[in-house]
Amino acid sequence: MNRLMGSAVAMSALVLALSACQKQEGPAEKAGKEIDQASEKAAEQLKEAADKLGQQLEKAGEKMQDASKDKDR
Repeated sequence: MNRLMGSAVAMSALVLALSACQKQEGPAEKAGKEIDQASEKAAEQLKEAADKLGQQLEKAGEKMQDASKDKDR
């Protein structure tokens, strides 16, 4: 019986030790994840804005070329 009780105590201690090893997020890790998400969103928005600007510049360049051709005629 003592041997069984000792094994049960040892198993309980092992389970307790392993459960304490699980990584729990602290406030810094949560804040870090939020910062990562915000920076990813900002990067996506910047890319979209750059794409729109590129399209507008391309259209402006085409209009300038057309105006130049019309002037030469």
